[in-house]
Amino acid sequence: MTDSNPRGSATGANDRDAILERLRNDEKFLLTTHENPDGDALGSLVGMNTALQALGKDTVMFMRENEFPLPYEYRYLLEHDQAIHFEPGDLDERTIVFLDCGQFERMDVDFLRKESLTLINVDHHHDNTRFGTLNLVEGKASSTAEIVYGLIKSLGVELTPFIADALYVGLVTDTGRFMYQNTRPESHEMAADLLANGVDVHDAYVRLFEDLPFGKVQLLGRALATLQRFDGGLVTVCNLTKEDFTETGSEETFTEGIVDYPRAVSGTEVGVLYRELTGEGREHLAKISLRSSAERVDVSAIARSFGGGGHRQAAGATTEKTLEQAIEIIREGVREQLAPDQQTAA
Repeated sequence: MTDSNPRGSATGANDRDAILERLRNDEKFLLTTHENPDGDALGSLVGMNTALQALGKDTVMFMRENEFPLPYEYRYLLEHDQAIHFEPGDLDERTIVFLDCGQFERMDVDFLRKESLTLINVDHHHDNTRFGTLNLVEGKASSTAEIVYGLIKSLGVELTPFIADALYVGLVTDTGRFMYQNTRPESHEMAADLLANGVDVHDAYVRLFEDLPFGKVQLLGRALATLQRFDGGLVTVCNLTKEDFTETGSEETFTEGIVDYPRAVSGTEVGVLYRELTGEGREHLAKISLRSSAERVDVSAIARSFGGGGHRQAAGATTEKTLEQAIEIIREGVREQLAPDQQTAA
């Protein structure tokens, strides 16, 4: 099976009621999310897993072993030994739940492609390929955590402080601390309910955005020293090399959030972080992170030109392109999207 939409339809219809029925009635589940998981992926995964366990379900969380250690700010949510990294012997007895995964290829594991499996696809990416047997894709939701929150409420599961905290991580990170345009009234209503059920806002903020390892601050300084602006400042780029990681003793996960600095420069439409990957077999690869300052540019479309994806305002890709080649592709993508606006202004 090679089709990215092996089971689902592209009709846009959602299967929420059918999914709730499976979550209530099925007994065994395997939950997973996309590679290089972010706060929404992990918060949704852990929140849903804990809720299903509260219903007495037999659940396992699957993630590739090379995803660990997770970014330091999320490690308290999921330890290495709390997830499995292999095909369980009873896979055929389990309902598979994908969370925050826009395309199957973002967790492309051979054993999950078995035709006999039921795949539940819960996501908020607007370009989701609807690859599940059952799909719940809400492109207007601020986060997958917001969708999971609604499912948990419908299932009648108590919002324990741990579940509330996990969902808050997904909500606050995918809304950019409630500043992205995907933030909506429902997002704040959800936040209020999570706070009422045990979330400590100050503790969450410090854990997610402060209490920084010194190496992360050093990486930020090195990235900012490389800032370049193109096309009158519409595109602002910074980059990190393998040597930057080696010389500062930093992990790759320490780059989380750095891309927000070029995005925040006045006049910027798209902020970019280009970083060389480290580790054996990845010497020729780099990761591109893209952030847009407003809805005018859909950076997920630019990321797809590199084989990646994401949201309108936050996306990324892994590429073999050099920094110079990547910059040209990004600039062209921004020009193409802004051309109608420029013609209208003229």
